[in-house]
Amino acid sequence: MTATSAPPVPRASGASPSGAAGRPRPRGRLAEVRASMPRAAWAVVCSALAVLVLYPLGVLVVRALTGPDGSVGLANFARLAASTGGISLLTGLGNSVFVSLTVTAVTVVVSTLAGYAFARMPFPGSTVVFFVVLVTFMIPFQAIITPLFLTLIQVGLHDSLVGLALVLATFNLPFGIFLMRNSFAAIPATLEDAALLDGCTPLQAARRVMLPLAVPGLVSTALLTFFAAWNDFFATLILINDQAKYTLPVSLNILAAGQNNAVDWGLMQAGVAVTVVPCVIIYLLLQKYYVAGLINGAIK
Repeated sequence: MTATSAPPVPRASGASPSGAAGRPRPRGRLAEVRASMPRAAWAVVCSALAVLVLYPLGVLVVRALTGPDGSVGLANFARLAASTGGISLLTGLGNSVFVSLTVTAVTVVVSTLAGYAFARMPFPGSTVVFFVVLVTFMIPFQAIITPLFLTLIQVGLHDSLVGLALVLATFNLPFGIFLMRNSFAAIPATLEDAALLDGCTPLQAARRVMLPLAVPGLVSTALLTFFAAWNDFFATLILINDQAKYTLPVSLNILAAGQNNAVDWGLMQAGVAVTVVPCVIIYLLLQKYYVAGLINGAIK
């Protein structure tokens, strides 16, 4: 009696013919470029990019640690901590923290609400309104500084950190709304519909289902806003007159310039190092959300 051979098992589509049960094929443009390059060439490219990025930081550290007499140490940081001519670094640091956190909080809250409304609650003329919001990107801050200055005087917020924070939040809102609108639009509408069918109100669906999925966009909005407010120089210089209310960038500029307007580069680089450290730490902690949020906000 002849034994019949079992029929061949069809191979799954996309399986490796070599039977190596292999590693998943790299995806993405960067992975394709890496796969097409020799390992040595890829190492050279990565090394060149690393040097390009790290060289300015190296110069910053060397200048910050080089004292006025050429010695290496923390003399510049010691001079930076001392109050000079009514300017205190600690006071400027506190003012920057207050302004940056206030601007970030206002921008994130308003951008989230507006972005959700544009993405999930369209109303007659919403497309035109969103277009008008985007058009404000083309308005340079310097062009309307005089009307803003006069407006702050009329509402009693001139020479005020609160007034400065509101102005900076206003100029960060268009990009924040753009990111959050696209972040919410990238989420499948079926998830929100399922939450509504389960008995959630629209507000509960937005808070419990949509907002957690839009965290990358929210983090990106918060980071970009915080960095913009933290590094702002022009608005503070124009809208604030009291030296005790200067933020860190303006305080550093005055301290580094001194009385003869001759830039003290060692003191300046030490101040820049102090300014950069919080931004680097925050970015390293939240970078995965930041990158994902920018991608979701840009491709929709």
